[in-house]
Amino acid sequence: MIAARLERRLLQAAVAAGGVVPVWAGGAGALGLLSDSEHFRYLSGLLLGVGLAFWWTLPTIERRGAVFRVLAAIVVLGGLARLLAVIQHGPSPGDGLPLVMELAVTPLLALWREGVERRLAA
Repeated sequence: MIAARLERRLLQAAVAAGGVVPVWAGGAGALGLLSDSEHFRYLSGLLLGVGLAFWWTLPTIERRGAVFRVLAAIVVLGGLARLLAVIQHGPSPGDGLPLVMELAVTPLLALWREGVERRLAA
């Protein structure tokens, strides 16, 4: 049980750190610091909301499976859309890290969260 609780803390730390990206980028974009486009600001607000929602799961992450899975699915769908754009139009500077976060890190965190939930329930 101690190992599962430690693993839970490590997962919380990883999700907290990963959430910095959407919260920072989403917040900066929503405030118009990255673009003055109304559409860009709107999408940045959505990104900010996703990051804050991931952070909201942190205190009881082992009981927030449904929310975490929906958020992860949204991020993966966005990553697939980004990947399609890369395939159709070629890569742009700065595509790499977001694609890794969206298509690798987020699904891995979601799978890890599922395992932590199972181990803590046992």
